[in-house]
Amino acid sequence: MRAVLKSVVLFLVVYAALLGGLLLVMLQPPETFGRIMSKVPGFAFVALPFKHLWLLARKGHLKVGDPAPDFYLETADKKTRLKLSSFKGQRPVVLVFGSHT
Repeated sequence: MRAVLKSVVLFLVVYAALLGGLLLVMLQPPETFGRIMSKVPGFAFVALPFKHLWLLARKGHLKVGDPAPDFYLETADKKTRLKLSSFKGQRPVVLVFGSHT
């Protein structure tokens, strides 16, 4: 019985460490996150609550009606980068985030 209890405790400690490590990875900039996640084996996405951790790590703090934070985006032809604030005072800007594949 004692060996079973030790095994369960060890499993829980290792599982908690993996969850904490994954959460820390998700808090990294996209380039770092992508580089690390490309090495994670596929079964980890089933064994760990990836979606819940992702939502926790990337929830942000903006509310409806808050101004969007300033950022840069490449144009579709990848020749220039545009800054969101460069459009301020000109006309409304609509931001659509999603997959266009």
